[in-house]
Amino acid sequence: MPSNNNQSSAPIILVDGSSYLYRAYHALPPLTNSNNQPTGAIRGVISMVKRILEDHPKSPLAIIFDAKGKTFRHELYPQYKANRPPMPDDLVSQIKPIHEIIEALGIKLIKVEGVEADDVIGTLASQASKKKLHVVISTGDKDLTQLVGKYTKVVNTMNGELLNEEGVKKKFGVPPNLIVDYLTLMGDASDNIPGVDKVGPKTAVKWLKEHKSLAGLIKNIDQITGKVGENLRESLDKLALSKELVTIKKDVLLDLGIEQLKVTSPDDDRLEEIYKELEFNAWLKNEKKESKKNNKHPKTKYEIVLTKKGLDSLITKAKKTDVISIDTETTGLEYVDSELVGISLSLEPGKASYIPFGHTQEKTNKEVKQLNKSFVLNKLKPLLESSNISFIGQNIKFDRNVFSRHSIKLDSIKNDTMIMSYILNSTATRHNLDALANHFLNYSTTTFEEVAGKGVNQITFDKVPVEEAAYYAGEDADITLQLFNKLNKLLEKKPRLKDLLEEIEIPLITVLSDMEQRGAYINARILKAQSKNLFTRISKLEKEAFLLAEQEFNLNSPKQLQEIFFDKLKFPVIQKTPGGQPSTAENVLIQLALDYELPKIILEHRTLTKLKTTYTDKLPLQISKNTNRVHTSFHQAITTTGRLSSSDPNLQNIPIRTEDGRRIRQAFESPRGYKLISADYSQIELRVMAHLSNDSSLIEAFEKGEDIHSRTASEVFDTKISDITYEQRANAKAINFGLIYGISAFGLSRQLGINRNLAAEYIDAYFIRYPGVKEFMDSTKKIARDKGYVETLF
Repeated sequence: MPSNNNQSSAPIILVDGSSYLYRAYHALPPLTNSNNQPTGAIRGVISMVKRILEDHPKSPLAIIFDAKGKTFRHELYPQYKANRPPMPDDLVSQIKPIHEIIEALGIKLIKVEGVEADDVIGTLASQASKKKLHVVISTGDKDLTQLVGKYTKVVNTMNGELLNEEGVKKKFGVPPNLIVDYLTLMGDASDNIPGVDKVGPKTAVKWLKEHKSLAGLIKNIDQITGKVGENLRESLDKLALSKELVTIKKDVLLDLGIEQLKVTSPDDDRLEEIYKELEFNAWLKNEKKESKKNNKHPKTKYEIVLTKKGLDSLITKAKKTDVISIDTETTGLEYVDSELVGISLSLEPGKASYIPFGHTQEKTNKEVKQLNKSFVLNKLKPLLESSNISFIGQNIKFDRNVFSRHSIKLDSIKNDTMIMSYILNSTATRHNLDALANHFLNYSTTTFEEVAGKGVNQITFDKVPVEEAAYYAGEDADITLQLFNKLNKLLEKKPRLKDLLEEIEIPLITVLSDMEQRGAYINARILKAQSKNLFTRISKLEKEAFLLAEQEFNLNSPKQLQEIFFDKLKFPVIQKTPGGQPSTAENVLIQLALDYELPKIILEHRTLTKLKTTYTDKLPLQISKNTNRVHTSFHQAITTTGRLSSSDPNLQNIPIRTEDGRRIRQAFESPRGYKLISADYSQIELRVMAHLSNDSSLIEAFEKGEDIHSRTASEVFDTKISDITYEQRANAKAINFGLIYGISAFGLSRQLGINRNLAAEYIDAYFIRYPGVKEFMDSTKKIARDKGYVETLF
């Protein structure tokens, strides 16, 4: 939402709370606190509310929710919203805490029985308009655009799009005063409001432009010919009802007026109580934007080691310490091509020492006083390689990689606060030092931007003055040690998690570090040749597309594809975008490609373009000049499932499904005398299914050591195993894994690019071959329905 800090022009903000509620619920992972209380929607809604408070500190604000029970619309039309499923239980339980937090923040929360939130918003906006007060309505509901006027605008919560009168007309094709008529003609499937059959946005806009209004259209109804005209005439008796249902009321009786929406001082004690219960530690005592300054500790004076005597003294103290927190400072995030600038150590909480040796100049342009880099590293090497001392860090794998470049092996790693946090809560979105300090220590760290600047003006760390660098680096080591002590106490209470951390995750650090340093050799010449070939094929596809469309166009433009597919070539509209436009998403193209050649060409063009831009063009640019290899980064603390991920480049996502994708893998070569090997669990999910279902055919296949995907392909496609193609095996793999996770014939047809009937035949053939799997899946569903739960194997 556009910010406005000018009090004289600060708009009144009316928030569609129900819209926020569902957006937060569906956008965020299912977060819980330690008591398994759902908290994801709470965090999402309140985050959006806090953002409004930050962006509009001067604005009056109200958040409006639907009240419980039916409304006047249900009395008008009993089937109103009858097709909507009930609100999920884990969302219902989050409503009360959301309301409590909003009220504790000093924000007006409004619910009125018998009407919907839209009607309350409409009434308040109408009051404001009469008094010439500006209003911004924050919602994801297009119905509210009927309220847009001289003093009222609507902002879309999904994309921040702010709509005035002209914006509404541009987006929907009609001005705000015709939105009600527009909605009436189309109806609303989500609310079960009837409209005119087969009338979508284009027809509605066309009619309203020609006849000026719904009333004008009805007056001239005999002029509307064809099937759609028949549908309009058949719908006449229900249009008045539909119009009343979509019209937002502006005369709801309210207990407060538009002048009473000023945000009051927050109830910090109540907020602290709620946040503690929900375990929203980062929000404790953090209600105002400037609180970031308030929750900093008094600025600590960290030691700067500038003399040989000072370094000797630090090393002597370090040798007597069991656990040392360590942090390296470099000129960049790519350790392979960056220079080491300094090292910070913390031996006890609240204290740290920074050893600078790679700073080039300070802002005064005077020569930097610091120790010699080689001298420092030679001195520290025995300490860093000692097995008698344990080191901790925040993402310590990076520090180990940095030291390895200087022939120092940091192997005595005790822990990593980033991974400790991840083990405690893998669903948390961030495990970086700033977030952890805020969350666990209620402390705001100095950011890199504060010492190095932002954007084009940002300097590398070697240019940062030593005094400022010392505080930043020292704080990193100090706070990491404090976090280690805090997180360690939490893990002591969860011995199974602690075992997982110490027996698997921490030992894995050195393994991944070695893998990253080794890197992968890529033959850039092969990729260059492939890129040239892809360019030729992409160009050929473009010419073929132009011929079929009988015009040139941008194959990557959804808007131009819409015009050609649905306006010019009259392809059927399979799916629409949230804005009501015909979709050209991949799943739509896959369906259209079954009957039309152009969508098939577009799909192939997208596939080849992605291969070229993402792999054959980009991978050579990621080859290190120092090692002539690519060095990916493996991440232990990213996915919520515990899987590893990688980036820069993502080597876990090199294509394999298509022949073109597999060619890219040819560029990954091993040095002379070595081989690249691939190892993977052998169909682990299917083995588990064989055990659970006790299906004799599935068990027999595994006992005989057969390739289960090839066997499935043989059964489904009625082909000898020896004659199975790569594509058939890949399709069988999709069937094997898809069906045990409940994929439908529709889903399988989309995944394999086949029609639904053929997909249904594949599914039937699969379950005929493995009846025990079908029986197990059906019985599990029955248990879930009868008992309300299912049990895991262990």
